[in-house]
Amino acid sequence: METQTNCCPKFDPAVWEGKEIIWDNKLFIKDRVTSFFRIPMNYGAVVKRNMDKIAKADALNSGNLMISDENSLWGADVYIAIDKEVPGVEISRLSGTFLAKVFEGSYKDIGKWIKETKEFAKSKGKETKKLYFYYTTCPKCAKAYGKNYVVILAQV
Repeated sequence: METQTNCCPKFDPAVWEGKEIIWDNKLFIKDRVTSFFRIPMNYGAVVKRNMDKIAKADALNSGNLMISDENSLWGADVYIAIDKEVPGVEISRLSGTFLAKVFEGSYKDIGKWIKETKEFAKSKGKETKKLYFYYTTCPKCAKAYGKNYVVILAQV
């Protein structure tokens, strides 16, 4: 029997690997996570707070997409996809073309993954403007599934 949790859905890397994704004003809640040398300190609390507001507004996006802009040693902007506007939160709309690379393993390899993602974009004749990180499952679910997938989205 296949493992399934009641938290994060099982991730299928084939849906993302090597794909070009185009967003035109894709709707997200934007919030901020506090970090210490890029280690998130309150990620769970930030996600829970926003998921409660999303549920109350019945705005849950079926894709379960949460991406992170790791823009500082001391914090990161987190974007949670929604299907409609949610009151009482900061709304952000992202547009652009993104190339996706899927990785599996320990976060200690993130530097190698970033380099490989930028090389992938370059091989497609594209210049990387910005990177977003899609941590596909929480640590508890990654352990249950036996896989820790991360998708890096290169905005090109």
